[in-house]
Amino acid sequence: MKEEQEEQKLSLDEDLKSKKKKKHAGEKHFPCKECGKIFSRIADLNRHIRIHTGEKPFSCKECDKSFSDVYCLKKHTKIHTGEKPFTCKECERSFSDISNLKKHMRIHTGEKPFSCKECDASFSQTSNLKLHMRTHTGEKPFSCKECDRRFSQISNLKLHMRTHTGEKPFSCEQCDKSFRCISYLNSHMRVHTGEKPFSCKECDKSFGKMSNLNSHMRIHTGEKPFVCQECLVCFSCISYLKKHMRTHTGEKLFLCKECGKAHLQSHMKTHTGKKPFSCKKCDKSFSQTYNLKTHMKTHTGEKPFLCTECDRSFSIIYNLKKHMRIHTGEKPFLCKECDRSFSHKSNLKLHMRTHTGEKPFLCKECGKSFRQISTLKTHMRTHTGEKPFLCEKCDMRFRQISNLKVHMRIHTGEKPFSEIK
Repeated sequence: MKEEQEEQKLSLDEDLKSKKKKKHAGEKHFPCKECGKIFSRIADLNRHIRIHTGEKPFSCKECDKSFSDVYCLKKHTKIHTGEKPFTCKECERSFSDISNLKKHMRIHTGEKPFSCKECDASFSQTSNLKLHMRTHTGEKPFSCKECDRRFSQISNLKLHMRTHTGEKPFSCEQCDKSFRCISYLNSHMRVHTGEKPFSCKECDKSFGKMSNLNSHMRIHTGEKPFVCQECLVCFSCISYLKKHMRTHTGEKLFLCKECGKAHLQSHMKTHTGKKPFSCKKCDKSFSQTYNLKTHMKTHTGEKPFLCTECDRSFSIIYNLKKHMRIHTGEKPFLCKECDRSFSHKSNLKLHMRTHTGEKPFLCKECGKSFRQISTLKTHMRTHTGEKPFLCEKCDMRFRQISNLKVHMRIHTGEKPFSEIK
């Protein structure tokens, strides 16, 4: 009998040892039917399944948040109590959870104990290693219920969902723009602060966004990887190609309800009068960041775009392109009413008013109206008495530069319209 008891005890001991070995060996018996992951405990599998089902059975009594895991709920409740009993001795930061303190300490020690077996990358947190591993496995466990897209991170899925909901929770306090994620807002804020942390190694230009630096680098490399399938024109960035494609499709994505014009966001500011982008050098404000950037070159004197035909240089590429038509004689803007053509679109618009009779610029003092804003400004001087053009020979002043030029002939003796004998 005693021998039997001894044998039974030995058998139980062997059984326990076997179980312990299995636990340490990491034997896994419970597979996930959704993604194939295997777990050593049924409880771990059940917890994991909630990633796929979205089930969050553990609710916070203080707010409307729910969690898939009771441990996550316990951590969350400390947000409401403010309890942070675990303090870092290096920097005095406090944490609600000992595991967060341990993770934080690796910032100070530089420890990265979690290594990738596929490459030489290492990480301070196991969660970061898990995310990284998906770059090797291609695993994308988080799927969008609205479309077929899948994501390797839950945070990327949440961000993507805002494209369906239209949610933009991060608002700029300087202007009325809103963004889907905080990184977009931080990038946008550089428009207002003027910060340009991304510098070109080829020239001295700096940029507020890394993507803008990458696009700029193609000026130096000459790379134009974005090709129009309709006409085979190549572009250095995708946004230029998308804009160009509308010349083929005739598409106008955003139309103003007030007047039917396209480019809605920038155009609407002409109705609201809002000019959120201010120059720090003078008191001028602008409705668009592009216009502010162009204006800033009047202060810096920067003119990076040089004409190869003459010595003139320009602050923006568009002005150089317009100027080049002087040399080429190109006049691509044709009047449909008569056979006149123009080198600039603005000149065609101005000319069209001779056919339509439109005079949109009204003098508030006398009711006269004008085809051009410049003509109205000149006219206003008859009311204000302003004479900004000074003769350096005799101190006489004139309202218009043309009148000063005529007057200067008194001093120079020039007679350009002499009768030919």
